[in-house]
Amino acid sequence: MQGKLEVVGIAAPQSSREGLPLYLSPVKAGFPSPADDFIDRKLDLHEYLVHNEAATFFLRAQGDSMTGAGIHDGDLLIVDRSIEAAHDKIVIAALDGELTVKRLQRTKGKVFLAPENPDYPVFDITEREYVYIWGVVTYVIHKL
Repeated sequence: MQGKLEVVGIAAPQSSREGLPLYLSPVKAGFPSPADDFIDRKLDLHEYLVHNEAATFFLRAQGDSMTGAGIHDGDLLIVDRSIEAAHDKIVIAALDGELTVKRLQRTKGKVFLAPENPDYPVFDITEREYVYIWGVVTYVIHKL
């Protein structure tokens, strides 16, 4: 199986995090004024990225099978187990004993796990007995 995922753990409890400033002014071609008058409120990324803490976990992507979806080697994936794994969602699946990140596709009564890189194969999981969907990827964090 191409690409692996590394479990990096659940986020720290709310009490150990401190929010960062969220500025009111949108950024067009520069940096917003650091003046406190423009600060809307403190932004807690955990609060922004995690909608169901009990059902959310983080993974680190490995490999390049999902680059077409903006998921690159080393990216941090936020995964929510409470979201339905519907057609066209990017999911974390256990396939042949390994975790993989792929796009779930349902076409003409068949179910596939599809990469977002033409160099990798599509997996027909319609009749596979041991495929488990762990959750839906809701956000991707990567360095520029």
